[in-house]
Amino acid sequence: MQPTLKPHNPNFSSGPCAKRPGYDVSQLQLELLGRSHRSALGKKALGLACSETARILGLPEGYRVAVVPASDTGAIEMAMWSLLGERGVDVLAWESFSGAWVTDIVEQLKLPQVNVLKADYGDLVDLQRVNFDHDVVFVWNGTTSGVKVPNGDWIPANRAGLTLCDATSAVFAMDMPWEKLDVVTYSWQKVLGGEGGHGMLILSPRAVQRLEAYTPPWPMPKVFRMTSGGKLNEGLFKGETINTPSMLCVADYLDALQWMDSLGGVQATIAKSQANLKVIADFVAANDWISFLAKSPQTRSNTSVCLSLELSEAQIKQMVTLLDTEGVAYDIGAYKEAPAGLRIWCGATVEAADLEALMPWLTWAYHAVQT
Repeated sequence: MQPTLKPHNPNFSSGPCAKRPGYDVSQLQLELLGRSHRSALGKKALGLACSETARILGLPEGYRVAVVPASDTGAIEMAMWSLLGERGVDVLAWESFSGAWVTDIVEQLKLPQVNVLKADYGDLVDLQRVNFDHDVVFVWNGTTSGVKVPNGDWIPANRAGLTLCDATSAVFAMDMPWEKLDVVTYSWQKVLGGEGGHGMLILSPRAVQRLEAYTPPWPMPKVFRMTSGGKLNEGLFKGETINTPSMLCVADYLDALQWMDSLGGVQATIAKSQANLKVIADFVAANDWISFLAKSPQTRSNTSVCLSLELSEAQIKQMVTLLDTEGVAYDIGAYKEAPAGLRIWCGATVEAADLEALMPWLTWAYHAVQT
């Protein structure tokens, strides 16, 4: 039978993600609107976006945080184009976005010494094969495959190269071993449900040292430049952005940080995301027609949860449309380049009660598309 209870919030998209519970745009710091980002008010807000991020995440001493253009994509591109080329590179790929960074390194930057480690959707590369005499580029969580690295134990503390980590669907939802990460990038529209268009760039002291000691041989676009006269532009890491940001988006991000802080900080949001994953894991365990795309429980994402179904691709599309039409789940189809299936966001802005309400609808829709 068709269920009667619907999720209160049917927004299960993996980006942009659901706004936090109780979100009200009228409660944002709206005096920022219409003001210059270079005004005292604008600089204060942008500075807070950097300093509050560092405080809530518990970043080590000397780590720097910046707001940069073009979402997580802009942040990781900025890092790669600014830092790579000084030594060989190992680049790890097991889904579409990490595959895009392979393309950048091999076909755009055309670096001469590159080791590409690839795995199919659902699998993780052999982390023991990574050469840490090289710089290493990887995603912490494969947003389009639902496969994450299990922890940071595979990264040595005494590595020679830098580690560049695209963590856009992991920061605030997974434990990050900051001392082992030299560059971390993410965007506001993932775990905190913020607005799009802006990226966050976190640099370790080792990354700063590389920036000041190494000049890439290629032209550097203005939006990528982090140094001047061989020295780091420290203002960038105090909220003096390279280009004009949306002050409405900045206010939205500060609201999300404040909400997360009120829950108890990053450990609370990690726990909330893991509890959300458990709702789906229990459902999968009870139904033999649905399974996780991630083959190993240790590498199973607790944010972008990717699921396979015993249906044809056409039936899966029909199921996604049916759930959308009923208003119980929006935007939960698998990423366009991933195997056909479902992708349900389980970050901290999603309520477990909404996921519990959704599960019977999955059963109903699965049987409905078979008739």
